Amino acid sequence: MPLADRTEPPATPTRASTEASTATPSAAALPDYWSFVQAAQRRISEEFPDADLAANRVFLSLNRSSSTAVYDFESSIHRPAGGTWSSFRLLLALWVAGPLNPHEAARLTGMSRAAVSNLTGTLVGKDLLRREASAADGRSVTLHLTEAGQEKIRTAFRAQNDRESQWAEALTEEEQHTLVTLLEKLMEQRERIGARARK
Repeated sequence: MPLADRTEPPATPTRASTEASTATPSAAALPDYWSFVQAAQRRISEEFPDADLAANRVFLSLNRSSSTAVYDFESSIHRPAGGTWSSFRLLLALWVAGPLNPHEAARLTGMSRAAVSNLTGTLVGKDLLRREASAADGRSVTLHLTEAGQEKIRTAFRAQNDRESQWAEALTEEEQHTLVTLLEKLMEQRERIGARARK
């Protein structure tokens, strides 16, 4: 089932459009997030004439798009099934990669080790994960999916992927490939600029 027609994000304002509107809009005057982005670009150009508006637009849009999709996934799929977006990510990492120690799980999921530790306790309590002492080091543990965990992630992934397909219908296959390529290129910039990683 296709998503409702989306509102196209407005173009980055030109200097002429910026000069034509200098008043700060009220919340009531902003019908959607993309209008906020446009207003933010105007305000930034006024306060910081040398600001890189294109870069700012990239990350405002990335942040909003990601948070909107994740909220939809969690509220429409995972919470109704008794899970969370975080638990889905951890179960998926173990399903794909096999048993992991908490440090490896944190790296693959993009969560902190503290978050993985807390989440592990919850999932162990639900009999979706089990901890086992490491064969190489009795002081450390590895995380394993239980049979119930295997079934849980298979069911969750099917529902998740169906929803992903609905979102992705907005793009052609070529556009999807281009988007992924650009995001991967952006992530390659992490090491060049010394970006901090979650610990």
